[in-house]
Amino acid sequence: MYNHILSIILFTPLAGAILLLFVPKENKEAIRWIANIFALGGFLVSLPLVPWFWELVKSQDAAQFKFIEGAANNWIPSIGAGYVLGIDGISFLLIMLTTLLGWISILSSWTAIETRVKEYYIWFLVLQTGMLGVFMALDFFLFFVFWEAMLVPMYLLIGIWGGPRKLYAAIKFFLYTLTGSVLMLLAILFLYFHHHTVTGIYSFSLTALYETAPQIPFQYAVWLFLAFFVGFAIKVPMFPFHTWLPDAHVEAPTAGSVILAGVLLKMGTYGFVRFSLPFFPQVLSSQATFLNVTVRGWMIGLSLVAIIYGALVSLTQKDMKKLVAYSSVSHLGFCTLGIFALNPAGLSGSVLQQINHGISTGALFLIVGILYERRHTREISEYGGISNVMPVYATITMIMFLSSMGLPLLNGFVGEFTILQGTFMEKWQWGAWAVPGVVLAAAYLLWLYQRVFFGTVTNPKNEKLHDLTPREVATFVPLIVMAFWIGLYPKPFFQILEQPVNHTIAIARPGYPLPGVTVNAAVQPAALVGPAAVVPAAAVVPAVSSKAGTAMKKGQH
Repeated sequence: MYNHILSIILFTPLAGAILLLFVPKENKEAIRWIANIFALGGFLVSLPLVPWFWELVKSQDAAQFKFIEGAANNWIPSIGAGYVLGIDGISFLLIMLTTLLGWISILSSWTAIETRVKEYYIWFLVLQTGMLGVFMALDFFLFFVFWEAMLVPMYLLIGIWGGPRKLYAAIKFFLYTLTGSVLMLLAILFLYFHHHTVTGIYSFSLTALYETAPQIPFQYAVWLFLAFFVGFAIKVPMFPFHTWLPDAHVEAPTAGSVILAGVLLKMGTYGFVRFSLPFFPQVLSSQATFLNVTVRGWMIGLSLVAIIYGALVSLTQKDMKKLVAYSSVSHLGFCTLGIFALNPAGLSGSVLQQINHGISTGALFLIVGILYERRHTREISEYGGISNVMPVYATITMIMFLSSMGLPLLNGFVGEFTILQGTFMEKWQWGAWAVPGVVLAAAYLLWLYQRVFFGTVTNPKNEKLHDLTPREVATFVPLIVMAFWIGLYPKPFFQILEQPVNHTIAIARPGYPLPGVTVNAAVQPAALVGPAAVVPAAAVVPAVSSKAGTAMKKGQH
């Protein structure tokens, strides 16, 4: 099991989907039970990965990727594609988030889905496999197959089981994502043929492409960076590629919104970290400008616009689900800000905030979905005084609201604080523009809570609403536990991220002080050239083993 743990995790949901094909569609209870068992099973089989991966972290294993399965060119040798799986600390955390939210999402669907139940659960389990494959694949061809494979199930979940404007939202989601995927495919093919030009070997292996991609001439690298940027920015989504997100969230079923916000959006940020930074370091460090701003400056600028814009638009919403959807634009802006800060603090905070966003925003969509199941409306004006009739629900909602807005001792604070630390280390003006996003998040969430939960029950339709059922409470318990765990003791998460983050920064920003170099607050890291770059005032980098540091200094992939 140890040697094939990734394949077991990957295909457990798919096995459940295949089994459901043989269950009569009229037997809805059996379908629900089978789907929930396999969703829970997918989470349970991923749990052994936690102690095994932690043991590798403690043993200071210097290998960039762990639990590698398969070999290059072993799948379709004629084109150089292989079935190769492997994970590092970044993908490990995202995989655990995916298996947890997948189980919670399917559990939350028990009473929400009454039509075409069999098809719903089959497509949801297929979606789960596609998402896991994206985080595991170490072959670009295999990665693209999983990237596209999860597009169809999400399109169907929105288009069949969504709200009144479901077809519009589903088609918009599909077209946006497909446009980004086509550009990304062209960039992948360029990297593929460039690798052959350099080595004489056709290969989609990521570890092989890591060696040759940085050798691409700058004039081509810029266009390749932009092609990947569009593909990943649409998925995040970054401003101004975000317009598909509110429609998709509002029309999607509750579980679809949970998995969309919790996992699918992270594929964009994961792509930036896994591909854009190590493939094109010369683009991010270049002094070449467009409208007097470097490429890195544009990335930072778009992130800051997303933070402020998403928060301000959230303040104006009358629909609870649309408010949460726009809040995702703001929160993911923090994640991309941390990525392009290009230092260990910013990148570590970004990855942790991606996990935090999945936990907190996933819970927020569950919260909205529970009220919608009872009242079939998401209009804020329809509610008031809900805490009087649903006290348990109100308590859980307050915890998750505080988590989302970044209250100390909860998970959101740790991620946002670390991102802001890394940003201020680069340029204080960037951090200053980002800070209002934290204040605005508190404003729109607390104002929403006041209008929905405080006061007296003014609408007679709300007087007899029943509180959470045990099944509904069960969907929140793991999320609350994770919120407090990360908020109170985030050290293990930063330890897991140390090696992959330092390795990525070593490639994306040569000269930045990393393990193996004496690092303290007085050390001045090498600054990126260009108008947008400044020399950080401090470089607080967590130390890792000398063994790992040696590997990074040698540029091993």
